[in-house]
Parts: sequence; C-alpha cells; structure tokens
Amino acid sequence: MTFRALLLALLLAVPPGATAQELTPSAPEKPSQVNQILETLDLTPGPDGKLSPAQMQELTRRVAENFLDNYKKERDYTFVRREVQNTLDGKDQVKSSETKTHDISQIYGEQVWRLIEKNDKPLDAKDAAKEDEKIQKIIDKRKNESEDDRKKREAKDAKQIEDLREFVRAVVETHTFTLVGSEVVDGRDAWVIEGEPREHSEAHEKGANLVSKFRGRLWIDKSDVQLAKFDIEATDTASVGWVLARIHKGTRVLLQRSRINDEVWLPQSLSYKLDARVALFKGYKVDAQVTYRDYKKFRTSSKIVGMGEVPAEK
Repeated sequence: MTFRALLLALLLAVPPGATAQELTPSAPEKPSQVNQILETLDLTPGPDGKLSPAQMQELTRRVAENFLDNYKKERDYTFVRREVQNTLDGKDQVKSSETKTHDISQIYGEQVWRLIEKNDKPLDAKDAAKEDEKIQKIIDKRKNESEDDRKKREAKDAKQIEDLREFVRAVVETHTFTLVGSEVVDGRDAWVIEGEPREHSEAHEKGANLVSKFRGRLWIDKSDVQLAKFDIEATDTASVGWVLARIHKGTRVLLQRSRINDEVWLPQSLSYKLDARVALFKGYKVDAQVTYRDYKKFRTSSKIVGMGEVPAEK
C-alpha cells in the first residue's frame, strides 16, 4: 500500500456500527428534503435520556451506507486540488516546502490528475506539454479499449469498492463509538461521535491491525446523515501492507466536507501530519494542507475526442 493509498484509506474510515453509553443528541431542525433515511431512524432518547446501543448502531450503520453511496457520486465531479506540503526534520521544523495544484477530471470513468501549477505558478511550456501528453495517452487508450480490458477495469473498480467495505467493517470490529453531543459544522447541525480502539478486539477484516491503532472524532450531519468532518490520530505505531512500513504515533488526519449542488458531499479542506518509515531507511515526516475548489458536475454523455474538448457541466 502506498502512502497516498494509506491516506485515502484513513479518509474512508466510517463505522457502520457501534456500542457505548451515549449522551442525548439535539433533534434536527427540520427533516431532510433530499434524504429520507431519517423517516425510519428513531433517535428518541430513552427514560435515562440516552440513546440505546441499538439506536447508536443504527445511526452509524446508516452513516456508512450513505458514505458509500456518496462515494459513487463523487466520481461525477471535476475539481481543483491545491496542496501545500512541508517536509519536517526530527524536531518538527520545516526543512522544505512545495505547493502543487492539480485539475482533477474524469476520462471515460477514470479520475485523472493534471498538474497545472507548482508553487502557485503556472507550469512552463515544457512541463505543460508533458501533462497534455499524459492526458492524451489516457484518452487514446480508453478510446481503443478492448472489451476484455474494459471488463478488467470494471472489475478493478468493483474491488476498490469492496476493499472500502472491508475497511469500514474493520473499523467497527476494532472500535467503540460514543455519541458525545452536537455542534454546528459549516452552518449545519451535526452529531459528534468519538471512536476509541477496543482492547483485545478479535478483528478479522482486512486492515484491522492498521485501524486499531487510530482513534478519532466524527461529525455527522443531522439532516443528511453524512460524514461532515473527522479528526483522527494514531495512538501507536501501525504496520502497513506486506512491506516493512510503519506509521508512527502522532500521525493525524483532519477532513471537512460540504454539501454541493444539494446532492453530494465533497471535500472542502484536508490537513494531515504523516510520520512514517519504509523498511529501515526512508522516512516520511510531512505536514500538509489541502484545499478543494471549482467543483463541476461532469456530463457523462460528453464524448472526449482529444485535449481540445473540455468536459461539459451539467
């Protein structure tokens, strides 16, 4: 697993179930107009003023279902992603800094990153031409894709979704979740849930050993029952994949999402601090901030014929 893939996996960690003692949540101001899930989600507190473990389990299960459904909708959008990445020394002082801005688009169902700026300056003619050539190769490959290659690509996409489901199941196998109150996130009411690794949990899902080393807090939008924000950190050293790679204590990821076009939740900002080592040699210690902008819905009926054609907006 690459470190980019690891960060992606951490961003997708939403629990479908939970057990714990919970505090009383405040009710949503009004029912969702786009999501009917709350019609069958009973969050009425019991005589003790708390949600039962069954209610908490149902809430987090619905969050996971909605997250997976939203994940599919995300692929319909193009956007611009800007990342400022600082490389740190052993004392957490910045050794170097680099800023990259990418235009993220969809080509025949594949998400493609096109570098458009370095350190907030447009690419020079040579580097811009390389990016254009890279994109054109992808277009040509997709235009001439055989039936067998298409099936292999679709099978790979399906496996990614299943890997995501396994990762979600690993989270619930290894954590206890508690509803601790309510807060406003981006002008919308949200439940606040804390997740702590359980001691001596017997987890069998893929990724369980990794996620069991993380704890965090989730903010769940009350109207849509969607993940609006999360803040997670490593509590101990975690091994990654089959290579000798380790994520160290102190690694942290903070993500906030917003509702776009009244239909989908997309990233607004992301910050992460990664402290890791591959084998016994190469170390990674970085602190980064990412922002997202210019979301546009991609019209899947558009036919891409070359670099001159721009994806249309729905």
